[in-house]
Amino acid sequence: MKEIVRTRFAPSPTGHLHIGGARTTLYNWLFARHHGGQFVLRIEDTDEVRSTTDSVSAIFDSISWLGLDWDEGPLDMEHEKGPNGSYFQMKRLPLYQEQIQKLLQEGKAYPCYCTKEELEVIRKDAQKENRASYDGRCRRLTDRQKKDYEASGRKPAIRFEMPEEGETVVNDIIRGPVSFTNRLLPDLVIQKTTGGPTYNFACVVDDHAMSISHVIRGDEHLSNTPAQIQIYKALGFSLPQFAHLSMIMGPDGTKLSKRHGATSVLEYKEQGFLPEALRNYLALLGWATAESKQLFTPKELIQAFDLAGCQKNPATFDQVKLSWMNGEYMRAFSPADIIARSETFLKGAGLLPQLPGPSLEKLAALEREKFKLLKDVPDRIGFFYRDFEFTPEAEKVLAKPEVKDVLSGLAALLESFEPFEDKALEGAIRQFCTQKGLKPGQVFHPLRAAVSGRTEGPTLFLMLELMGRELVLKRLRRAG
Repeated sequence: MKEIVRTRFAPSPTGHLHIGGARTTLYNWLFARHHGGQFVLRIEDTDEVRSTTDSVSAIFDSISWLGLDWDEGPLDMEHEKGPNGSYFQMKRLPLYQEQIQKLLQEGKAYPCYCTKEELEVIRKDAQKENRASYDGRCRRLTDRQKKDYEASGRKPAIRFEMPEEGETVVNDIIRGPVSFTNRLLPDLVIQKTTGGPTYNFACVVDDHAMSISHVIRGDEHLSNTPAQIQIYKALGFSLPQFAHLSMIMGPDGTKLSKRHGATSVLEYKEQGFLPEALRNYLALLGWATAESKQLFTPKELIQAFDLAGCQKNPATFDQVKLSWMNGEYMRAFSPADIIARSETFLKGAGLLPQLPGPSLEKLAALEREKFKLLKDVPDRIGFFYRDFEFTPEAEKVLAKPEVKDVLSGLAALLESFEPFEDKALEGAIRQFCTQKGLKPGQVFHPLRAAVSGRTEGPTLFLMLELMGRELVLKRLRRAG
């Protein structure tokens, strides 16, 4: 019988969902949907100090905004769906403790009483001697030694006993076989002194309990995988398939960080990116089709995606390309859709409810080719509705000595000109240029600067038509 594909995204709720986590979510979701499988969301909140409910909510909001759904997992902080109990790890503690007791009873794990200070000394010595970062000194403590430690107030962590000989091989779908020398791998802490499980242990227990078939995650987890494989074997669990995604770098070749721009999904939402465009762009960060297709519908992306197209080499996050892609998506929208999608930004700019003037949809159609972000919509059309400050470039154009006469002449021409429509206006103003012995640019540029406050923008004569006679005249006189 064909294996049911089950993938998961299991974030630690210690902050917002960043680009790397968003890509991991997307790849797991796409892989599950491509194979007709299931996608699970699990919250790995075992970091008691840093985990917050605000971060959990931000993760839900980010994934939902990207248009990704999950078949099992939390719906909010109180409600969950799925047959596997809770999908918050801190509500699954008895399951981990049961498995830890099993390892202790079988001699595959042991209590470690080393203090933080002792561990730091051990780690530094290990670096000098090129060996595992923990030397296993608590492996063979006598009962007397354990009692003495506990009598002195030391609480033990629990460590998993790694094999000392041979290698552990990770058969990675993307990278192929990756070997790790066992003697260089430390005995992993699987339960903290607080009694809570560590990430490396809890994720193994949960992935098995939830029948996860494919563990698809960032390459920073590759170094954790050999210890996890040994835990799978020690517990008698079958292994999932592993796939470790390439790192995401900034344009300067360093790991993507805040200095390269926004890094969280919700920051991109706030900047006016579309979820469809960000999803499309994230898919291409480390994955490609044979024909290097760039733009996908959601259905096309699901049909095309598979791990065979994932690359080993780091991917470069290019904000310029993302903005281009966002613009492509915006230009495919109808004017009505553009206005609906940019509603939050229009309200923030005071343009909704609709102010007196041309319809927002007509202006969206006028400027559609110039939009790259949703926040561009009010930025590019706001001057139709209210007074503005002249840009430095516009001030430079308006400062030329001949401009005052040009603007007063245009005001006189347009005061009673009919019809006040783009083609007729263009003909009349070109004739004005000829009569005054001026080149078109000597008239068009100051005209645009006067009525819009800028030196670039929509088609000049259609802009005049939509603006209307009264406002055009008012602005010509103001600038002249």
